[in-house]
Amino acid sequence: MIGVGIDLVDIERFRRSLERTPTMRTRLFTEIELAYVAPKSDPVPSLAARFAAREAVMKALGLGLGAFSFHDVWVERAESGQPSLAFAGRAAELSSEAGISCWHLSLTHSDIMAAAYVIAE
Repeated sequence: MIGVGIDLVDIERFRRSLERTPTMRTRLFTEIELAYVAPKSDPVPSLAARFAAREAVMKALGLGLGAFSFHDVWVERAESGQPSLAFAGRAAELSSEAGISCWHLSLTHSDIMAAAYVIAE
């Protein structure tokens, strides 16, 4: 194991941020992620979990906010529903430089919190 990262996001605080700054959705999330949450009656918990995934990746790499663009890491879903991480740009370079060959991701949310847990191998 090379690194572990976990992050929690307060859903209502995240909702307020998205309402205050509508362009934040496209700044933080890829078209794939936005299309996945679009049919949901309340997409904010799923978006909050995806934001937490990015933060957890930075922590697993031992880096802080701003280490790579938010569009350099995103969450994809298999037909089974299992989430996985996809990488591009600087995040892909950092992952490769760290010798990471496999990423594991778990997402969850309640009514008030969203969480992501990441393991880098």
